[in-house]
Amino acid sequence: MKDLVSSHVHSSWAPIFEPIKGLIDDVLHSIEREEITPPFDSIFKAFSIDFASVRCVIVGQDPYPTPGNAMGLAFSTPPSVKKIPQSLKNIFGELESDQGIASPTTGDLSRWSGSGVLLLNRVLTTRQGESNAHVDIGWQRITDHIAAELGKRDVVAVLWGRQAQELSSYFTYKVESVHPSPLSAYRGFFGSKPFTQVNQLLISQRREPIDWTL
Repeated sequence: MKDLVSSHVHSSWAPIFEPIKGLIDDVLHSIEREEITPPFDSIFKAFSIDFASVRCVIVGQDPYPTPGNAMGLAFSTPPSVKKIPQSLKNIFGELESDQGIASPTTGDLSRWSGSGVLLLNRVLTTRQGESNAHVDIGWQRITDHIAAELGKRDVVAVLWGRQAQELSSYFTYKVESVHPSPLSAYRGFFGSKPFTQVNQLLISQRREPIDWTL
């Protein structure tokens, strides 16, 4: 269990993870006998990219509870998953409306990771078949710390919904709206142009905008 971080997290994150190593060990120990999503070897997949490359963070809530759907990147599903979750469909709809990028045929957002976007869930695991099963085991303390470090480096945060917006105070540059879920997307997510907003904030910092192509 203790090797999960060292073997799956890019070495550039080492100074960020060092102060929370004990917290991570405690959380992993508490779930080591559970059937979880994403699989153990994918919990820290979001951090496999170089820390220095991160210009934007999109914060999700907790992983998809359906076995096989979560892959360690917020909102993303593996290419093998045929049924794209509705929240992700709504994100794709807004991407097309905002950027003119046609909806992809899979829910795999790995290309965004390669473009400098950290896809970070507020809570990194859940029990298979059960949403929000791990909201009280310590993940938020870990993601609070990560958000604080990202905010110090003027990373642009995309905060959709209440759980993500708990991190708002850590960021100077941020894009906020309701969550893209079917329950709330029509109350301010659609038409919010989050991808354009992110790039405008990056350009205002004289930084390279994100290529949102999937």
